[in-house]
Amino acid sequence: MSNPTEIQSEKNTHDFSLVVGGPFYNLIRWAHLPNNALMIVHKRIIILSLIAWLPLLVLTALEGHLLSGNVSVPFLLDFEAHIRFLLVMPLLIFAELVVHRRMNGVIQQFQVRKLITEIDIPRFEAACKSVSRLRNSAAAEALLIAFVYGVGIFIVWRHYLAIDAATWYATPAVEGSKLSFAGMWYVFVSLPMVQFLLCRWYYRLFIWARFIWQVSRIPLSLIPTHPDRVGGLGFLATAVDGLIILAVAHGALVAGTIANQIFFLDSTLPEFKEEIISLVIFVQCLIIGPLFMFASQLTATKWKGVIEYGALYARNMRELDDRYIRGDTPVKDPMVAINEIQTISDLDGGYQVIQSMRFAPFTWKTMLYLAVMTLSPIVPLLLTMMPFEELLNMFFSILF
Repeated sequence: MSNPTEIQSEKNTHDFSLVVGGPFYNLIRWAHLPNNALMIVHKRIIILSLIAWLPLLVLTALEGHLLSGNVSVPFLLDFEAHIRFLLVMPLLIFAELVVHRRMNGVIQQFQVRKLITEIDIPRFEAACKSVSRLRNSAAAEALLIAFVYGVGIFIVWRHYLAIDAATWYATPAVEGSKLSFAGMWYVFVSLPMVQFLLCRWYYRLFIWARFIWQVSRIPLSLIPTHPDRVGGLGFLATAVDGLIILAVAHGALVAGTIANQIFFLDSTLPEFKEEIISLVIFVQCLIIGPLFMFASQLTATKWKGVIEYGALYARNMRELDDRYIRGDTPVKDPMVAINEIQTISDLDGGYQVIQSMRFAPFTWKTMLYLAVMTLSPIVPLLLTMMPFEELLNMFFSILF
């Protein structure tokens, strides 16, 4: 029977969310986009994506930069813009629903599996409450907006991402690039929208990493013989599954930038191998990195289990050896001997599980899956290096 402390703590974990809260979320609810701003996610995707993309289509059509004109990069051929507003932005918004549903169930597992002892429940509750406090911070979102305009637009995009050619959004001039009317909407409305959504996700992942750090400081009741090989923390790998959409969004952002460089500046895909490798490493650190914070507890649990279960195994083996091998005691009941041997076999299985414990709650397959999903939007760019038939043959040769 659950005591009142456990019931109250479970109620608190049901309120755990990285996404439900904050000024921007409340603004969307106030604007009825929709009344339940999280669950009916498709309305927000359509409305916000159209705010970012549709004015650009109309303005470039009026300015004659839709498909041709006197620019090197017309709007309809700008892969980066379409991927950013029609793919990346929807992914960043849809990820809110996926992460909310997945994380809530993940956090509840800490208590469902009795990993938090009763004496440490207040510390666990405090960690959950700190997530809500940071998530709802108006100052944090104001700083994110300032960062987007001060750094994201006027430094990162202008100096590192903008194409150095005449485009639908800007034309080179002696005093610097001159923005078109579409370019003004692009720079001051559309781009900041995507960058704000992206930076807000970075902030949420910071909150998640901080929460993981706080929980990893709590002495957890880990089970060294748990079949998941991580003391019962294997459920945390499902949090990675919930964040996969963010990995795809990052891959799509990079794919759009590379596509424009290939088609308009005569670059080739191999020239971006360092950027692609850096992307994979960055996403791995962003999503999987926080789980390494449990390494110290898992290491201690493993070696404690090796010592304790090793001693238990040795005692039972010694008794069995003294009784049936070196002793003079006759075997009166064969079933007793069989049961004792089976017990030794079970202990051996548990000891092997302890020996194979990992130092973080995920496997190399999780890392591989995350890398594949990160690179999936970049894979179509291989067609710029070889015909589609040759690409298929290469994949089939790898698979078979």
